[in-house]
Amino acid sequence: MNEIMYLIKLNNRIFRTTQIYLDKVLKEYELSSGSYPYLLTLNENEGISQNKLSKELGCDKAMSARTITKLIKLGYLNREKDETDSRAYKLYLTEKANIVIPNILKEIHKLVHLITKDLSENEKVITIDSLNKILNNMKKV
Repeated sequence: MNEIMYLIKLNNRIFRTTQIYLDKVLKEYELSSGSYPYLLTLNENEGISQNKLSKELGCDKAMSARTITKLIKLGYLNREKDETDSRAYKLYLTEKANIVIPNILKEIHKLVHLITKDLSENEKVITIDSLNKILNNMKKV
């Protein structure tokens, strides 16, 4: 039982420490650890609906709506009515977002390097594989 509790505690601490780091480095762009995934996901799927974006990120619709509204106000996103579905909106990155995204990716790569610098390539593969198995098990719960 202690092993399970330690795994949960360790996961929480890694997640929180990662959030703190990202909040700090993204502050200059007025972004946070909770908002940058929207930009990166849209960078790969520009023009998807707000609902699809929420599902892709695993966030509830209300949280996504607040974050998207904030990103629009900050000038990172444009929201346009979907011509095929009048209830839906399609989301697009602005030029400001396209300029900032490479900087965000650079910071994320720097973080990944920092947290994996003491791991061999084999340990990285095993860690990613193990975490994916844990995530897939959690999705079944």
